[in-house]
Amino acid sequence: MTVNIILLGPPGAGKGTQARRLVEERGLVQLSTGDMLREARSSGTEMGKVVAEVMDKGQLVTDEIVIGLIREKLEGSDAAGFIFDGFPRTLAQADALGKLLDGLGQKVDGVIEMQVDDEALVDRISGRYTCGNCGEVYHDRTKPTKVAGTCDVCGSTDLRRRSDDNADSLRTRLLEYYKKTSPLIGYYYAKGNLHAVDGMATVEEVADQMASVMGRL
Repeated sequence: MTVNIILLGPPGAGKGTQARRLVEERGLVQLSTGDMLREARSSGTEMGKVVAEVMDKGQLVTDEIVIGLIREKLEGSDAAGFIFDGFPRTLAQADALGKLLDGLGQKVDGVIEMQVDDEALVDRISGRYTCGNCGEVYHDRTKPTKVAGTCDVCGSTDLRRRSDDNADSLRTRLLEYYKKTSPLIGYYYAKGNLHAVDGMATVEEVADQMASVMGRL
């Protein structure tokens, strides 16, 4: 029996960090739209060729293409379940995902909203950087690397900051999230499978809250 969950929350809420833990601890598969598109583009498959053509033209990848990529991941998989990270972002995408899962005899078992304080989130993100090799996340003030310029986990010196990880850019991204994605909170609440965790708690505390939610699904 598979367990499919959706992680909701604004940029920087910690969705990626918690998704990695669920992958490691529960054997779930993380479906990140960006990762799927990059993988498809270099795959050489028919779907990959479509993705490459769209992206090379600088056009936006359609919902139909993303749903097609998700279908490929779901069909024939023996994974314990899936984490949808960064998708759906709109009500139309939520409907499309629901229809896809229904057609495969699956469903969304739980939607976990990571609730945050916007101003505290701005502070958190403004000092954030990640390891380009293993993806570990650091922060100038709250979680610096033990050795300056070197990842604690894998030893890589490829530490990166997103160009939009600054206060002004983040506020713009937050506004975009609240306009397009926050309606999903009401959508899934109405379906009875919305759960909330405190995204401003420590990583371990959030993980404990997530485990509690998962235990009720």
